[in-house]
Amino acid sequence: MSVQIQTFTFNGFQENTFVVSDGQDAVVFDPGCYTRAEEAQLFDHINENGLDIKAILFTHAHIDHILGASFCQERFKAPAYLHAADQLTWESVKSYAHVYGFENYKEIEAPTHALTDQQILEFGALKFKVYHTPGHAPGHVVFYHDSGFVINGDVLFKGSFGRVDLPGGDLATLKKSIFEVMFQLPEHTTVYCGHGAATTIGAEKTSNYILQF
Repeated sequence: MSVQIQTFTFNGFQENTFVVSDGQDAVVFDPGCYTRAEEAQLFDHINENGLDIKAILFTHAHIDHILGASFCQERFKAPAYLHAADQLTWESVKSYAHVYGFENYKEIEAPTHALTDQQILEFGALKFKVYHTPGHAPGHVVFYHDSGFVINGDVLFKGSFGRVDLPGGDLATLKKSIFEVMFQLPEHTTVYCGHGAATTIGAEKTSNYILQF
């Protein structure tokens, strides 16, 4: 069976959460569900398709990407993975969640399964290669699947790139991640972004704003 990718757009930041599956095996990327309706939308898709959640994977730990972490941990009892360099990013969320109106943010400890650069992850029939891509966040990673797609979080966007004005952000570091990691992937690779529409490596190599400076 071919890999299936389901996109959900959650919370006030319009964050993209992904469920990737191959048969019954599935993983959740960056669960941003916050309201009960959003939680139900995610759970119903997983339940109705008989998916077995093998892991919860985080590209990074900004608030919009981890709002559903507690819910997913409680419901699916699956191991959660985060790069160690984003532990502090995760832990800081509780101090500012209310500023963005997320008064009901459910605090949960940062994942203890550490992601590392060049790591190979296998969950049932699913296999991903991890690349460390800092610049937007210190511990940002992307997940590449050799069928031709990458779960990219907030490194690249269609015609744009991740902001660097948050704690731990750095433009020079992000550009290095884009040019030395992302742009080295095959040009046909579909890039699933943390916000907005998907794109391809080839399209971004020819037209992305990051090329202008």
